[in-house]
Amino acid sequence: MTIPFLDLKAINLEHAAALESAFHRVLHSGWYVLGKEVEAFEQEFARYCQVDHTVGVANGLDAIFLILKAYGIGPGDEVIVPSNTYVATWLAATHCGAVPVPVEPDARTYNIDPAKIEAAITANTKAIIAVHLYGQPADMDAINAIAQKHGLKVIEDAAQAHGALYKGRRVGSLGDAAAFSFYPGKNLGALGDAGAVTTNDAVLADNLRVYRNYGSRIKYHNEVAGFNSRLDELQAALLRVKLPDLDSSNSRRGEIARMYNDKLKDVPGIVLPHVPEWCDPVWHLYVICTPGRGALQAALGDESIGTMIHYPIPPHLQPAYVELGYKTGDFPIAEQVHQQIISLPMGPTMSEADVEQVVKAVVNSLK
Repeated sequence: MTIPFLDLKAINLEHAAALESAFHRVLHSGWYVLGKEVEAFEQEFARYCQVDHTVGVANGLDAIFLILKAYGIGPGDEVIVPSNTYVATWLAATHCGAVPVPVEPDARTYNIDPAKIEAAITANTKAIIAVHLYGQPADMDAINAIAQKHGLKVIEDAAQAHGALYKGRRVGSLGDAAAFSFYPGKNLGALGDAGAVTTNDAVLADNLRVYRNYGSRIKYHNEVAGFNSRLDELQAALLRVKLPDLDSSNSRRGEIARMYNDKLKDVPGIVLPHVPEWCDPVWHLYVICTPGRGALQAALGDESIGTMIHYPIPPHLQPAYVELGYKTGDFPIAEQVHQQIISLPMGPTMSEADVEQVVKAVVNSLK
């Protein structure tokens, strides 16, 4: 039996009738950009994330970029970023004209290590981007304490962590602002690209609404050189359908993760995810680490089991960042992570039999 890495079709078909109804509601409204659906979703997602403001934008990269831009971060500035993350985190700083300054992860959680941040701070540092990688919150109290000491902004990259909890508080409410992606494969996924910013900063939220709409709050009156980065009405309507079920969907992911943990805990040759006691992840990905990754991925592929690598090349070794002058060995923890991790199938529509099949294949490949 084929087990896809993530069965998006099955996930969305569970909401088919409501999604189709939302589509028809938007179609017949005659209003397709920055209307009532966006306004309603922004209010609903703000309540969900326990913040005062949500600003819908076009995608997750734009969400980070526009936060930096609205805070006035640009050429000559530096932004602390994880060395272990998807390249979008770095790109947001680059597109502002700032320099991304990488900091190594905690080798157990793969999230940025707060103990290593201060050594990377200079007089040019303006912000820290904390990524909640794979759906597990970074250690935000420690990061916020460092930021407060040095007068820095803290931005959450929450693209993979919709609904995750840190010491009982929602991701998206833990820094000065947070960036979300609603790319279809996310825990809360649209049916196309979409994103949002959450914040308690009313001035920032107001500025973001201007920046996302050509720098305009009044039609044809442009206050700043803005951008076209708007969450459209259709995606907002579809997200409104799926948001009420996000917690139950995340709960199912947690059940699958616990099954994996229980059935793989004694298997030699792999390292299972480490979850600190203070966080409640949402298991966007279930990532294991093994020096035999290539053989394992090939064996699972032979059994028609989908896997992915998040991510095969760390940002500092990407051709896009050759001008920064980094070389192999500069960030050894991130490099080892990128060489040895593999993501097993994870999604709310998986059955226990699916998990059993994956586990059996993993065990057989490592004998």
